Amino acid sequence: MIGRRTPSQTRFLLPGCDAIAKPRQATRSGAGRGRTPSERRITLAIAVFAACFALVGARLVGLAIIGGDGSSRVAAIDSAAPIQRPDIVDRNGQVMATDIGTASLYADSRSIIDPAETARQLATVLPDLDVADMTAKFASGRAFMWVERDLAPRQQYAVHYLGLPGLDFRNERKRVYPNGKTGASVLGMVDIDNNGTAGIERYMDRVLARQDEFGAPRFDRNRTVMLSIDLKAQHALTDELEKGMAEFKAMAAVGIIMDVHTGEVVAMTSLPDYDPNDPMAAPETARFNRATLGVYEMGSVFKAVTLAAALDSGKVGLDGHFDASQPMQVARFKIHDFHAQNRWLSVPEVFVHSSNIGTAKIALQLGGDVHREYLRRFGMLTQPQIELPEAGSPLTPAPWTELSTITTSYGHGIAVTPLQVVSAVATIVNGGFKVEPTFLRRNEAQLGARVISTEVSQTMRGLLRMVVAEGTGRKADVPGYPVMGKTGTAEKAENGGYARNKLITSFISAFPANDPRYAMIVMFDEPKVTKDTFGYATAGWNAAPVTARVVARVAPLLGLRPATKPQELEMLREAKLVSFEAGGQ
Repeated sequence: MIGRRTPSQTRFLLPGCDAIAKPRQATRSGAGRGRTPSERRITLAIAVFAACFALVGARLVGLAIIGGDGSSRVAAIDSAAPIQRPDIVDRNGQVMATDIGTASLYADSRSIIDPAETARQLATVLPDLDVADMTAKFASGRAFMWVERDLAPRQQYAVHYLGLPGLDFRNERKRVYPNGKTGASVLGMVDIDNNGTAGIERYMDRVLARQDEFGAPRFDRNRTVMLSIDLKAQHALTDELEKGMAEFKAMAAVGIIMDVHTGEVVAMTSLPDYDPNDPMAAPETARFNRATLGVYEMGSVFKAVTLAAALDSGKVGLDGHFDASQPMQVARFKIHDFHAQNRWLSVPEVFVHSSNIGTAKIALQLGGDVHREYLRRFGMLTQPQIELPEAGSPLTPAPWTELSTITTSYGHGIAVTPLQVVSAVATIVNGGFKVEPTFLRRNEAQLGARVISTEVSQTMRGLLRMVVAEGTGRKADVPGYPVMGKTGTAEKAENGGYARNKLITSFISAFPANDPRYAMIVMFDEPKVTKDTFGYATAGWNAAPVTARVVARVAPLLGLRPATKPQELEMLREAKLVSFEAGGQ
């Protein structure tokens, strides 16, 4: 009937629903039916309650892990991003220092439920922890404290597995040195926060800090710092010095090898040394850089500088003669020769026999002011400008008297670093140009101002070769790699005087003598006599033979080809040392 509903069409509506609704489309599953407003409100209410419970749950988890008021602490930790340092490599690209990722454990004591039990459980994983000390710290109420830095991955996993509230990790960077002690005196070290504290590591921070002033990033992660060091030569030098130090029972030893044309230090060792992976495990004396920071009275090696200055000035000629027939009296001091010849000596003989008397008289003929000026030109009177922060300042006489001129001529009364001495040797043999030492790779010669003439440099090469061929440095020679050099033995200053039984011995050298490429110094602090030195502890018996061992190992590693006898004789002809040339034939 038109206008009437059948019972099947009648709907019972809940209060608030529309009075008129379309009849439901009957389906088997009910799919396709639109939701009523009531159903939508119920769904919304369920969603709101679920979100509230989720927020409360997340907050409870956060409280269990970082504590109720840890936002400022976490922000403080996260704001200091881990310091990533550039890799350091040797001149051939071999890695000497690099960074690895690591984790450090910290605690918020306010979130630790049972301090004693937490400390006890941690000690099962980190046995070095002091349980009593950590219990006290965990009970202190402090918002932040380091528990252990630089955890190994297995340690981090074990601590995490304990599930202790109030503990968390921070990702950090750790500096590692794959070669251990090798090159430690050059590389330096970093502190627990990866900041450089010594050596090239400290130098990098200083350079990059200056860049910061102009808005540059603190570290360029893509940059690699290439050193002048040759890792193979460095290892050989260190190994031979360690053997020599043990053989002669010396307190300490130093070795430096430098390119005479570029000033690059290709190897440098200061013994005893330390492992930069764990520097604090070594005593403070082992962390002291004797090669660049320590200053010493070097003895007769200074005679090379004095004679080069005298010949270059023109006030002393190669054909000059000086009376060394008896000790020289100066005020209340008497100067003796260790290898006394007790006669007049020619200039080459003064040098070859290492006469203190003859050298003193050469310096007096040169003149105190001129002598001191040459020492300044050679870099003996000022602090070296090098990359390493460990740069010692020389100790010089004040005032500079006539006695000062005499004593400094043969290496007493003035204290310099071994690095300054080897730089002076490089200047003497490279043609007479000033050499500025560096620990960074250079690709070409970096010669400075002229200090002595080319002719004097050639003459000094010949004289230095004579010392090895027929003088005090015979034990330094190496077949195929002729060595030139000078011995130096100095008594150590002590209690206002000198200790006769405490010596600093050194041997300066350059090789190969026919075409010098590298200058070197080997030094021992208080070496002792052995059965093979016949009661002597002077440089000719310890520093000289160790020099020979180093040259024999290092020269091939540095790509040097063995020299022939005719090449050596040609060098001596250029030096105009005719008497030695005839003897060599």
